[in-house]
Amino acid sequence: MGAPTGDPAVADIPVVILCGGMGTRLREASEQLPKPLVDIGGRPILWHIMKMYSHYGFRRFVLCLGYKGDMIKEYFVDHRSRMNDFTLRLRGNHELEFHTALGDEDWEITFAETGLTTATGARIARVGSYLDAPRFALTYGDGIGAVDIPGVLRAHLESGKLGTLTGVHPSGRYGEMVLDGDDVTAFNEKQPQTGYVNGGFFFFEREFVDKYLDADATDEMLEHAPLGQLARDGQLGVSRHEGFWMGMDTFRDWKELNGIWDDGKAEWKVWED
Repeated sequence: MGAPTGDPAVADIPVVILCGGMGTRLREASEQLPKPLVDIGGRPILWHIMKMYSHYGFRRFVLCLGYKGDMIKEYFVDHRSRMNDFTLRLRGNHELEFHTALGDEDWEITFAETGLTTATGARIARVGSYLDAPRFALTYGDGIGAVDIPGVLRAHLESGKLGTLTGVHPSGRYGEMVLDGDDVTAFNEKQPQTGYVNGGFFFFEREFVDKYLDADATDEMLEHAPLGQLARDGQLGVSRHEGFWMGMDTFRDWKELNGIWDDGKAEWKVWED
């Protein structure tokens, strides 16, 4: 796993996070929240993702908002008062006097309204004006993993390509039986898939947005035409991740991730408390 970096160039790289999803398959976990605010261990999965990037020196975040984006804004605006002890004096200008300094992150967060039902490709294009560096990071607001983010960046830079994605092995949904004739000799509850799927945690050169994305193509998914064309053009690389990764798509996923956190086995927790 890559170590934290003090490289000032890393601090300047914007991290775009797709936060517009409705999470319709996650309604049992939260009927009222946007998906990125659904919690793991009492903190939104979005916060966990940002803490991972922050650990490695990234501090600029661009959140592509959609469904209930106002709630994501409110969460971070109220972040300091939510986490700390403070005194409020009702007379006068109502300034808060903070007594603790929990969650005092050095983060710069841009909140961008990218449309209620806009597809992922157009969402990224619509935040193009905020991407003022030679390259940017991109990830989804509902996937977490013990990903070596500096390693992905190094692979991207060494490849010279316009884009690099992280290939992961998701856990199988069903148990696997080992048979000997009519006897079951072993039963494994879950087995990782042997092939790779897109786990997010991308890096792109800035020109990818102008060449492959269209802010007006509201139905265009990043994962369809844009990445397909980028691959055909020989401009898409992969960084293979063999460790833990999981998407929070269903209520079962939510329960599993919270169980991992509660058991102290959250491999993605690379930061210190």
